[in-house]
Amino acid sequence: MKTMPSELVLQLKNAIREARSRQIRPVAAFDADGTLWNTDLGEALFHYQIRNGLLPNLPPDPWTHYQNLKVEQSHEVAYLWLAQINSGLPLEQVRAWAKAAVDEMTPVPVFSEVKDIISLLLELEVEVFIVTASIKWAVEPGAHLVGLSPEQVIGIETRVDNGIITEHQHGPITYRRGKVDGLLARTNGQTPFFAAGNTEGDLPLLESANELRLVVAGSPHGDRNFETEQRMLTIAEQRRWFSFKFL
Repeated sequence: MKTMPSELVLQLKNAIREARSRQIRPVAAFDADGTLWNTDLGEALFHYQIRNGLLPNLPPDPWTHYQNLKVEQSHEVAYLWLAQINSGLPLEQVRAWAKAAVDEMTPVPVFSEVKDIISLLLELEVEVFIVTASIKWAVEPGAHLVGLSPEQVIGIETRVDNGIITEHQHGPITYRRGKVDGLLARTNGQTPFFAAGNTEGDLPLLESANELRLVVAGSPHGDRNFETEQRMLTIAEQRRWFSFKFL
């Protein structure tokens, strides 16, 4: 079994020690899909809702509509739409569907090497966050798989009034620069000392880290994320960031 580079573990410990000596609270941030696990929990919830006919007001071909939104408008519009389609539903109902979607795919293909890094950070009392471009509610059930709580998930949300989801955006769209904005809003402006991600959508988050960055790649040739992960590995090599390939 492959393990993370020992130099990364050593530098993590040193960076945490240095931050504490300067009375800075250490914060670490991880992308979710493709970084913590080899699946997309946001899209898993959407597929679950389509398959079970849970959202009757969706377009005739909801998956194609979602993909077209990315191309014809923007990724930000498409990702927000995945939250907005739950408008009028109790938040707890959507959370229950998200858990059921994760339960259906059990075991979730968690990257154990990344989970080990999170375990180390938690042991050293680092504040750890998941920052995802998926809707927050879809990723929450995956958080406990890596030792974290739903409260440590930062993702796309719409406002919830009296327990009912609305269509109104709440907080940043946590994609590209929005990932940094969402994290800083939660940490009161404290930048992370460490960040990890796998695609170019995570690049601003990694660039926001002031000590260490980790690029991971687990997509096989032909996968939609293969090319972007390869470009991220090149960036990591050029900038002397840490990188780890699962395949």
